[in-house]
Amino acid sequence: MNPLEGLWQPVYAELDGEEAPLEVLQQTVVEFSLGEYFVSFGGQISDQGSYTVEAATLSLSGLDGPNAGRVIPCIFKFAGETLSICYGLGGVRPKKFATATGAQLYLVNYQRKIGT
Repeated sequence: MNPLEGLWQPVYAELDGEEAPLEVLQQTVVEFSLGEYFVSFGGQISDQGSYTVEAATLSLSGLDGPNAGRVIPCIFKFAGETLSICYGLGGVRPKKFATATGAQLYLVNYQRKIGT
């Protein structure tokens, strides 16, 4: 099984060096399932598309929602039970797991949701 498969709850996120509010993270869930991804916010799907994995890189292809028609190149890694993904929102694959002002990078640490 693909280790990304399942439901993931963000526990930390930052966009261009700014930490995301905990209230937002607590309402967000990401699911990777059979080559498709779904982002839910407050129980409603807000973004969805397909994904491909090659080595430690991930590419998201948005089909519906704010990323429809976009390809977002990413890198990912596992550290114990934590999944870290750095999203290249500007269309360029990140080189490291860090963000900076104006870099158009979104870094998220996820924990697998219980029961998946």
